[in-house]
Amino acid sequence: MTLMIFSSQLSAADNVNVSTDSNTIELLEQHLTNEIGNVVYVDFWASWCIPCRKSFPWMNNLKAQYQAQGLTILSINLDHSRALADEFLSEVAANFPVIYDPKGLIARKYQLKGMPSSFIINRQGQIFSAHVGFNQEKQLAYEKEIHTLLNATYQPN
Repeated sequence: MTLMIFSSQLSAADNVNVSTDSNTIELLEQHLTNEIGNVVYVDFWASWCIPCRKSFPWMNNLKAQYQAQGLTILSINLDHSRALADEFLSEVAANFPVIYDPKGLIARKYQLKGMPSSFIINRQGQIFSAHVGFNQEKQLAYEKEIHTLLNATYQPN
């Protein structure tokens, strides 16, 4: 399965754009297509997800540290209520784009098995790995995979 990446404009207020487009799958795929050539970490989260509160500072650090090497962080919120997502984001900074998917269309397409879930996409736009959960041990494993892909030479299809 090929996952295509999305990018969105960051708002000046909080550096996050929460999209409410009705066809979130097309939006994600369009943005993923724009990121071919970069390594992409796609994170699925919800306001009630306790490990998500720990993963956001980590993702912010990853972006700051590796963006110049071609790492893009994208996140997809699955809360049914936009207010819950907004409240979470007011407490936990997100220095990367956020797409709001209240109907869970993307989650169903990618058959999420738990929260948080993430996909690491190689520079060719293909899913390299899929993960469920977040803790210190998993964080180290995810970082190792990201480093491997960032150091790989990009070869267009």
